[in-house]
Amino acid sequence: LWGASNALPFFNLTKLRKLGLSDNEIQRLPGDIANFNQLVELDISRNGKKPFGLSDHCLLYMSVRDFGLPCLALPTHSFPELRNLTCLSINDISLQALPDNIGNICHLVSLELRENLLTYLPESLSQLQKLEELDVGSNELYNLPETIGCLVSLKDLWLDGNQLSEIPPELGSMRSLTCLDVSENKLEHLPEEMGNLLSLTDLLVSQNLIDMLPEGLGKLRRLSILKADQNRLVHLPESIGNCESLTELVLTENQLVSLPRSIGKLKKLSNFNCDRNRLMSLPKEIGGCCSLNVLCVRENRLTRIPPELSQATELHVLDVSGNRLLYLPLTLTSLRLKALWLSENQSQPLLTFQTDVDPESGDKVLTCVLLPQQPCSDNLARCGALESLVESSVLDDTWDDKAPNRMSTIRFMEDDEDEDDEERTLLRRATPHPGELKNMKKVAESIRKDMNATKGLDSNKNEVNNAVDRVTTSV
Repeated sequence: LWGASNALPFFNLTKLRKLGLSDNEIQRLPGDIANFNQLVELDISRNGKKPFGLSDHCLLYMSVRDFGLPCLALPTHSFPELRNLTCLSINDISLQALPDNIGNICHLVSLELRENLLTYLPESLSQLQKLEELDVGSNELYNLPETIGCLVSLKDLWLDGNQLSEIPPELGSMRSLTCLDVSENKLEHLPEEMGNLLSLTDLLVSQNLIDMLPEGLGKLRRLSILKADQNRLVHLPESIGNCESLTELVLTENQLVSLPRSIGKLKKLSNFNCDRNRLMSLPKEIGGCCSLNVLCVRENRLTRIPPELSQATELHVLDVSGNRLLYLPLTLTSLRLKALWLSENQSQPLLTFQTDVDPESGDKVLTCVLLPQQPCSDNLARCGALESLVESSVLDDTWDDKAPNRMSTIRFMEDDEDEDDEERTLLRRATPHPGELKNMKKVAESIRKDMNATKGLDSNKNEVNNAVDRVTTSV
C-alpha cells in the first residue's frame, strides 16, 4: 500500500473523510497521512506484522512482549496534524505509547485504544475537550493523570483490565459521564468524589479489592446498573437506598454479612444477585422492592426468609440454594414464582410443598423434602427438628468445613442396612433408571435360557444313563 510507485497518488486523496485499515499487517504509518486533512474517521486497529512462522492459533498462547511482535509505528509529528479527526480507533496493535501531542486532534469525539501495551496516558490528552468516548481497556495502565478530570464532555470511559490501584478524585469533575468501567483492576477503594458523577447510569467495579463503597454513591440518582462482584465488600452504605433508578445490583462473591434496610427503597430494582457472601439474614424491608423479578442469594448462611418478601409481587425467580434454611414462609404461596431453587441438583424449578408449624413461634410454614437445609439428628418434626442445633451453630464458622460431611434426610434402603428404620425421617427405595431396567430384563432372560438349557441337558443325561443300565442288565 505504501510502495513508492503508488504512495503519491494515494496520499493525494485530500478530500478523503473515512479510512479503514484494520486487520492488516501494516507496520508503519507514513507521515504523508497528514495530507488527509479532511479525514474524520480513521481505524488502524489490529495491525503489525506477525513473527515468521507463527499462525493465529499460536499467537493466542504467546506473549507479545516475549516474542517481540512489532506494533504499528505512528508518525509522532504528522499523525496529530489530523485536526478534523473525530473518530480514531487504534485497538490491538501492541502500542506502547501515544504521541505526546495527541491533544492536537482537538475535534476528537471517540478514541479507542483497547488491547495495547500502554503504561501511561500523556498529559495532552486533557486537551481533547470534545472527547465523549475513551476506551483504554486491557492495557497496562498503573495510574491515571490528574488532568483526566478536564475531559468534561466525556460520557463513556472504559478502564477495565489494567493495573490501576487508585482512581484520582479529579475524576469526579466529569459531570457528563454516564458509563464508567474500572473492573479487573487492583482498586482498594473508590473516591468520595464519585458521588459528583450525577449523570452516571452504569458503574462497573467488578474484580477488584474494594472493601467499602463510598457513602457518596447515594447521590447517583440516575444510576441504573451497579456491578461490584468479586471484591471484598463487608457492608453496603445505607445511602444506597437513595439510588432510586437502580435496576440491576450484582454483589456476588464478597464478604457481606448483612444488607442495609434502605435496600427496600429501591422501587425499580429488577435483578438482585448476592450469591456467595456471608449473609446471616435478609432485612424485612426487601419486600419493598416492588419491581424485583430475580433474587439470587445462593451459598450464604441464611436460616430464614422474611415473610415480607411476599410483598415483592413481581418476583418470579428465587434462588436460595446452599443456605441453612429451616423452612420457607407460608406467604410465598401468594407469589407467582416460576422458579424456586433450594438445591443445586434440583431437577424441577418448582417443588411440591406442604404446610407445617414452627414449634417456636407457632406460625404456619412451608416445607418439603429439601428442607431443612441442615443435617437431622433426631426424630423430631421436620420443621422443629433442628431448632436446637441452629441456635448453637448459626454463628459457627466451621459450617463450610462440615458441609461435605452432611448426611441427607432422605436415605435409601441400601445406604445403612444395620440402622433401625425408626431413626430415619424418610425411607425410599432406589428406583432404577429405565436403561438399567432393560439391562436387568436381558440378564434375567439370559439366566432363564441357561437354566432351561441346563434342565434339557440333565434330562438327556438321565435318558442316556437309563439306556446304559438297560444294556448292562441285559448283558
